Amino acid sequence: MKKVLFVPDSFKGTMSSQEICEILSQELHKVWPQAEAAAIPVADGGEGSVDAFLAAVGGEKIAVPCKGPYMEDVQGFYGRLPGGAAVVEMAAAAGLPLAGDRLHAEQTTTCGVGQLILAALEGGAKKLIVGLGGSATNDGGAGMLAALGVRFLRRDGTPYLPVGGTLDQLDRVDLSGLEPRLSRVEIIAMCDIDNPLCGPAGASAVFGPQKGADEAMTAVLDRNLSHFADVAAESLGRDLRDAPGTGAAGGLGFAMAAFLGSRMQMGIETVLDTAGFDRLLEGADLVITGEGRIDSQSMRGKVVTGVARRARAAGVPVAAVVGDIGDGAEAAFDLGVSGIFSINRVAVPFSQAKLRSKDDMRATAANLFRVLERLGL
Repeated sequence: MKKVLFVPDSFKGTMSSQEICEILSQELHKVWPQAEAAAIPVADGGEGSVDAFLAAVGGEKIAVPCKGPYMEDVQGFYGRLPGGAAVVEMAAAAGLPLAGDRLHAEQTTTCGVGQLILAALEGGAKKLIVGLGGSATNDGGAGMLAALGVRFLRRDGTPYLPVGGTLDQLDRVDLSGLEPRLSRVEIIAMCDIDNPLCGPAGASAVFGPQKGADEAMTAVLDRNLSHFADVAAESLGRDLRDAPGTGAAGGLGFAMAAFLGSRMQMGIETVLDTAGFDRLLEGADLVITGEGRIDSQSMRGKVVTGVARRARAAGVPVAAVVGDIGDGAEAAFDLGVSGIFSINRVAVPFSQAKLRSKDDMRATAANLFRVLERLGL
């Protein structure tokens, strides 16, 4: 074995992607001390995305004071990558952990996300990657847009900062003050869901309850987002409410696509492109990827299948090391995965399994490399 490329997702609640890469590398070198190990830690756009990109390609984390989901002062950040790209994870300013036990989807704002984007532009960003995971918001991205210079006006002409519960007061939007530098940079919205803005599969119906919305409030939030889309269509001359991914992060995906012209892209594709996966794949004998659970849902552009498709095109075999194997996982074989290996070595509940996950990952990796070595690979 001359070269192995590690591209695992994190195992939620147990191990970060970076920790998994370190364990795999250590066990690889016990069997093949001279082998080259390349690693691309992966994040899905939610909490930890900036750290994952920095671990993968280098750069620095820039601290930015900004507003949190309830307009409180928080310490946010963004990642400045080599080559001029900047990574913003919306969760750093408007994520569920910042809301704590105070879950009121109708009151939260994405204003701080806009402030992080402005800070990245001030720092000279030539490309923006915005992760749309882990939100506590349902404001359709209005708060972000307001921080970027868009004015929201009521019927009497007074400006205000809309939140999910007050979008119905919106009469028109004034785009004249939108930050001009946004038109001169490439913007990618990193998103792993395809939900539209409104309706039974929309932002409010699917994600509102986990942000504190009961059935009645969910209906209000959905109606208000639909009204926002109506007003936006009048100003922009196009209606994107049904576009896949516009329901991400409480409708932040809608604001980014409709007002900022951002490109919606699966998280794994964004990571692989940014980290130079195709270049790192050159000369590799094996790719090891993985995620906490692989099942039929993993076939929808998740990490394992996203990695496998690219590796198969280059003729490089792929092993998936996972926490759990669910129904439908075998479909991954048709997408380029050569084998799936679970680290779940004993039948215990997750509360117990997570305590031994690192040891189990190490043992599984050791077994995999030992078998490959005995086969002369």
